[in-house]
Amino acid sequence: MKIFLYYVGKARDTHANAMAEEYIKRSGRFATCEMREIHPVRFDPWAKHPSARKILLDPAGKSLDSKKLTALFDRDLVFVIGGADGLPPAWRARGDFLLSLSALTMPHELARVMLAEQIYRALTTLRGHPYPR
Repeated sequence: MKIFLYYVGKARDTHANAMAEEYIKRSGRFATCEMREIHPVRFDPWAKHPSARKILLDPAGKSLDSKKLTALFDRDLVFVIGGADGLPPAWRARGDFLLSLSALTMPHELARVMLAEQIYRALTTLRGHPYPR
């Protein structure tokens, strides 16, 4: 299984960046994981990852608990976090799943940390690791 976490916009907060990178690093013990910045005009997740499930973070998306999010980890996954203006409108209709992390407004860097932790939590749950208890 391969997990990709893409985000739009510069990662400016060094503390949040370090936390997200740590969770992605830990996740690498259980699956191939990658996190990187993208520019929507130059990057097409559908062309780059045609068979992966595309999960787009969107305030209008569905909220899931950790158990339900873990159930989505049955094949390669691409998570995309938008920038200050969100994701390109055309992407929303093409996504396999729109996910909302919270009804609260938060900085994108914090959303990245939360999502990276949930990826780690899902992978450890699937492997029977004690972390998610």
